[in-house]
Order: sequence, then C-alpha cells, then structure tokens
Amino acid sequence: MAKQPQTQGRQAGVPLQGAPIFAGPRRAPVERRQEHSAPAQEEEAQAEQLQVQGLYIISVAARILNMHPQTLRKYERLGLVQPSRTVGMLRLYSQEDIEKLRHIKRLQEELGLNLAGVEVALRVFQRLLAMQRRILIEMEAEALRQMLAQEMEALFRLLDLPEP
Repeated sequence: MAKQPQTQGRQAGVPLQGAPIFAGPRRAPVERRQEHSAPAQEEEAQAEQLQVQGLYIISVAARILNMHPQTLRKYERLGLVQPSRTVGMLRLYSQEDIEKLRHIKRLQEELGLNLAGVEVALRVFQRLLAMQRRILIEMEAEALRQMLAQEMEALFRLLDLPEP
C-alpha cells in the first residue's frame, strides 16, 4: 500500500479551520477561431508586423519574431544584434532590432545562409547603407553649391556688378 503524504495536524484535502479555500483563478472559456485561408493568415501577419512598435523584453520580441528567446541570446552573443539594457540588465529590443532580426531570419530561412554567412551579409549591407548615405550627402552638397552659385550670380546681376 502506498504511503500517503503526511500533513501537519490535519487530514489531507481538508483545509485548516478558518482558512479560505482557493481553487486558483477562473479562466474564461477559450473561443476557438475559425480556420482562415492562407491569404487571410498572411494579411493578419502583415498587419501584426505593421502594428509592432516600441521597446520589447526578450520574451515579447521572441513571440513577435516567432523565435525562441535562446536564439535571440545567441544572436546577441555573436554580435548580430545589440539590444539595449535596463538598469536590471533586461534586454530591450527596439523596432530597429526587430527589423534586423527579421532580416537575419529571412537570410537563414529563405536564402539558406548559416550564421557566418549572415554575419558577412549584414556587414556588406551596412557598408552599402553607409555608401548610400555618403552619396546622398555629396548629392545634397553639390545641389547646395549649384544653388549658391546661382544666387550669387543673381545678386551680382541685381547689383549690376561684374562677376568674378
């Protein structure tokens, strides 16, 4: 015969006198959603992606990305993403971090890159973005030089001065 667990001064399953009986929180019945077609599910996923904004702790970020939190920790260890930290050292993922993680996930799943390949692809991508910013700055600077030259010519003509 199996031994019953010992209780201190009371029978098992009987609450102490005067102690409230607590059965735990009551949960509302779960409503089952009707199955959606594939296009409807894709639209819902896109709508969810558009609504995601702010800073997220690791569990929320993992849920948004449909990844395991340990995967996010691994990506941080490898230097693929650098979430900010709270005073209590909780990871906080920004919208930019979420987008970068989505990009990493796409590189792995759709293009079949391993993490070393992802790392190289991200470095190339960062260099391309930096080059694009420099080109835009140069284009803006050239446009400003042309505008300044035109304004100076207009001022010389207005003052009826010879151009240098």
